[in-house]
Formats: sequence, C-alpha cells, structure tokens
Amino acid sequence: MNILLYLKGKRMTGVLTVLFVCACTIPVFSQKNGPLQLADQYFAAGDYYTAANLYKQYLNPSKKLTSGTDFPLNVKRRRAGGGNKNISRNDILFKQAESYRLANYWVEAAATYKEYINKNDTRLTEALYWYAVCQRSIGNYAAAEESLNKVIVSAGANSSYRTDAQTELQTLKYIRKEIARPDSILVTLRKLNIPGSNDKGAFAVTQVNGNQFLVSSTEPDSTQTKGINPYHSHLFYATLNNGSLTNMNPVDFPDQSIKDNQGAASISKDGKYIYFSQWKRINGKTVSAIYYSVKQSKGWSEPVLLPLVNVNGYSSKQPFCSTDGKYIFFASDRPGGSGKFDIWYAELKADGTTGKPVNLGTEVNTGGDEQSPFYHNSSSTLVFSSNGRQGLGGYDLFSAKGSEATWAAPQNLGYPVNSSRDDLYFFSDEKNGLLTDAIFSSDRGTGCCLETYTISKRAKMKLLRGTVRDCKDNNPVANAIVSLKDATGNIKEDTTDADGRYDFEGIKDSYHDLALMITKNDYKDAISMLKIKDTDESDLLIDKLINTDLCIDKIEKKLVIKAENVVSVYFDFDKSILKPAAISKLDSIYNVLTEFTAATIQISGYTDGLGSEAYNKKLSDRRARACADYLVKKGIDSSRVSFESFGACCPVEMEKINGRDNPDGRSLNRRALINIKKDE
Repeated sequence: MNILLYLKGKRMTGVLTVLFVCACTIPVFSQKNGPLQLADQYFAAGDYYTAANLYKQYLNPSKKLTSGTDFPLNVKRRRAGGGNKNISRNDILFKQAESYRLANYWVEAAATYKEYINKNDTRLTEALYWYAVCQRSIGNYAAAEESLNKVIVSAGANSSYRTDAQTELQTLKYIRKEIARPDSILVTLRKLNIPGSNDKGAFAVTQVNGNQFLVSSTEPDSTQTKGINPYHSHLFYATLNNGSLTNMNPVDFPDQSIKDNQGAASISKDGKYIYFSQWKRINGKTVSAIYYSVKQSKGWSEPVLLPLVNVNGYSSKQPFCSTDGKYIFFASDRPGGSGKFDIWYAELKADGTTGKPVNLGTEVNTGGDEQSPFYHNSSSTLVFSSNGRQGLGGYDLFSAKGSEATWAAPQNLGYPVNSSRDDLYFFSDEKNGLLTDAIFSSDRGTGCCLETYTISKRAKMKLLRGTVRDCKDNNPVANAIVSLKDATGNIKEDTTDADGRYDFEGIKDSYHDLALMITKNDYKDAISMLKIKDTDESDLLIDKLINTDLCIDKIEKKLVIKAENVVSVYFDFDKSILKPAAISKLDSIYNVLTEFTAATIQISGYTDGLGSEAYNKKLSDRRARACADYLVKKGIDSSRVSFESFGACCPVEMEKINGRDNPDGRSLNRRALINIKKDE
C-alpha cells in the first residue's frame, strides 16, 4: 500500500464532482455514459468512492443521491478487479463493496459485503474475508473472527484467502493481547484540535522551531482549470498551543503553477533548507519524489529534485532531517531494499544535498512497506510505520534503538498508540521523552482522512529494592531500619526482612540524589547515597531499581541501648550543662554501679534537628561526655563507662506538626540516654 497522502473521502455540498488527488489532469469521462459505465471507469482510474456512489445509483435508480454526495480526495489501493459489461446485479453489489473498502469507508463496505454474503453468491469466500477485514477495522473483533473461521472452512487448502484469513486471525489475537495490556492505563490519547481536519485531513505534523510546526492538509487550488482536479495536498505553517493547531498559513513556493501534491516536510537544523514529498498519479500509479528548497530573504527558492535520493522509475518520499543536522531519513522503493518501501538514510551536506543513501537493513526493513521515518536523537530511537510486521492492522508505529546502520529489534509501540487502522507520521520533541506529548497521524477517527493525535505515556512506577549485609561476614541483616531521605528532607522508612531486603515504592525519576540511612541495635549507623546497579523493566507497570548492597558494622565491646534499662537526661537548647534533674538521675546510677561492681554503662548523646550536622555531632558529644565525667569524678572507673555521640539522629518526638514548629518535641530530643548493663 503506497501512502503519500492518505485521505478516505471528502464530503461536499454540490453536484456530482470528482475530487481525486492525482496527476495534473484526470480523465473527464463522458456524461453520456450510464452510471454503470462511469462507475467502472472511475473504479479503473482508482476513484473508488465516486465509483461506489455510481454503483449505488445504478442498483437503486429510484433513490436519488443527495446533493451532498461524498467523493474521495484520495484513496489507498488494495486488491482491485476490473470492470465487465456483462455482470449481474450481485457482481455490481460486490464491486460497490470493493469500492467502499478501497476508499476506506469501512462501515459502508461492511454493510455492502454483508448484503452480498446474504445472497450467497459465487465470490462468497472472498466477500467473507474482506467483510472480516472491515469488521476488524471498525473494532468488531468477534464478528471478524467468526467470518475468518468461515473463510478457513470454505476456502481450498491452497487458497490465498485461507492463508490471509489465518494471518488476520493472528492480528485479532494480537489486538486482544494489546488491548488487555495493563500499562495502557498510563497512556493519555487525544485528537489535536485542527479546524477543518475532519473534512480535509491534517497529517505529518513536524516542528519548525518552538511552537511553530509544518502540517500537510488538503485545500482547493487558488486558480482552477477545467478538467483538472482542484484539490491537492499543500504544506502549511501552523502554531501549536494548548492542544490546538491554528493560524495555518500556506508555505509558498515560487512556482504556483505546480498541481502536484506536496506534504510530509522537514526543515534542516540550520533552517536553510526544506525537504518535502511531491507526488502525482501517472497511468493509475502514484509516483513520488523528494524536493528541496533554499531559504531566501522572502520565502523559499523554487523547489528542485534532491540528487541521489531520487531514482528514475522509483518513488522516494517522507523526508525527515535529524535534529543533529547529520542525516536525512526517507522511505523509498528504490533498488537494493528488502521488499516494497524501505527506510533509507543519507548524510546531509552543507549545500543541502546528500551523500549516497544507505538502506537501514533487514533489522528494520521487511518484505512489506516501511514508511514515515522519525529519529529521536535524545533517546537514540527510530520510529517508523510498517505493515510488514505483526501489528493491530494496517500500518503500525514501531520503535528501534540504535543509530545509522546498527539497530536493535523494532518494538511495536502498542495500544493505544496503534489502532486497527493506519498509524503513521510520528513526531516527538527532543526535550521530551519519546512518548511525552508525542504527535502522530491516524485514520482511526470518523473524519474523512488522516488526522493528528497527541499521546503522553506516564512513567512507570519505580520500586527501589536493596539488601543490607553485615560488613564482616556478608550475611544479610534482618530488622534493620532503612530510612530513605530525598533532597527536600522527606523521609520514608522500611525494616529489612529475614533476607536483609528492603523496598521503597513511589521513587521519582530524579532518584540520583536520594540517601539511605541504616540503623540497628548492636550496629553502627551507616549512610549511603543511592547507587543503582541494575534495573528490571520486565513488569509493564513497575520498574525495579536494584541498589548496590549496603553493609553495616557491628559495635565492638560497647553496650547497646535497650528500652527496658535506659535512663534519659535532658539538656537546655544548645547546652551541655547538667541540670539538677539530670544530676539526680546520675546519682541514682552511681549508686547502682557502686552496688553492682561488675555493671557497666553506655551513654549516647543527641541533639534536636536545629543546627548543622557537624555542629550537632559535637554538641551531642559534649552532652555524653558531661554525664560520663560526672560519674568518673564521683569515683566510677572510666573503664566501666563508654559513650557515643549521634547528633540529631533518631528523634523520639516530631519537631514539626503540620508544618509548624513543636518546641516540646524538640526539648525531648535534646537528651542523653544511659544504658546500664549489670552482667558482662
């Protein structure tokens, strides 16, 4: 299928009018011919929607067509048969169904195929197959599957329709799988608001700079000539703002007499050159080429063919200039490819021309069609459309990591980026992630033509996972408290399980500044910045960040504070002087040490959260020393007394409640804890 411009039809008010986007001149068939003869002529010329209406007029002569008869601006070729003067009404009905399908009027085509099938005529298998394709295209998957199974039963073993039906069943299976993907909830899809796009299409949107874009759409020529189709695809500048593409102004080239279609454009990094597709129909076949034009003080120079990229007798189209200014990507059916249309690239030169084109190879290209290439430099990702790979139907968008001639296996962008119809012309700003406010074209809507959609995919939730180990024996440490602190001071806590593992959910993308603090009885506190050693992205909704193992050291020959035998003494703000209440408690501890001569004590000093970390460390040390010095001066041997300073670590009370300071909480954190151990 050769898509340069893809428009399904045009609704107009007026008399019978042919709107066939093709060559400069279209056949002007004699109005003396009857509807059937005219229908066959337009069918043969590829003007399928006009043919469909003429077949309808012939089959229903008493039902006059309305003055608002619909006719196509352009269509896609699929399988098509020729006309025959001696055909039955059922044959005409079949050709009407074919015409609707080839004009991409899926609902009308499905209804007409069904009417034909109900008559149980000779081309039943073929009609059933295309009826199934139509049902798939409009989302009636169960009806499509039922018809495909009938095709497999009725078709001969060597029938192409049997093979095609089996392939189409795989497509239905893939569609159901994609629709059921849990990560589809992360995607927000909406149609871009472009005035008139429902009637005349708007596609191949690509950035010029800032919020200025190029877009392809169909408009009547400013000057019209009898016998020449006045409707062509043109290039427009437009402004993208708040989900709307407005202020559409034509891109003017000097030669206004050109009646070919222009679209799918790209501007070089330096803004000096514009590259675009130009196409027409010759002898019923669409022929395309890539032109380029030079920026001048007033507009653009006269477009000329781009050397090397174009090959006589073959088509090239849909150019895209990489934002680093190095390459131009394009689609072509030139010799040396893998099948039909392939993706190629060529080095861009300073004068706007290119080096010799290079095929991207079989990792990207298939025996089918690959089209509308886009390269996202910031993520090193190529996005393109293909009908040669497993997809949801028609053209699907695929992405492949890599550069130049080295590419990873392409991945289908999945539902709802892709639909059961055609999805092409992807664009994403280099400043964003690939699927953040991305733009693409699709015919999934109810409009006549390809329209433009925006899509954003939220990042998957991130789960941080790690293990705490003993620094000496490397065994996992259970029941350690792991605190995760971000740059704003927010803290989350988790306790390690029997395997020493901790988990934190809701990790943000900017996780590199996170710090972990580990505390456990009998171990020294430890602090470490996050150091991700691996990322598990296999889950569709959660990325698992695996942190480097953390280790903590056991406290050697020191007592561990335990709640059941801890004495607390408190200090005034920024002081280490013992208060009377503290001295009373220390005297009681002295009596216990005197009675139990084997008993020892450990003193831990703390501060509130005010002050710097270094200052609080020193202040907590002075508070612990004040308690120890008092007991030693009273006669307790210094070997029986040990102390540690912890600064603002481990507050026992909240120092802020609902964002307001809590003085009472701070006073309880300015403390020394004295642990008495009566047995060695």
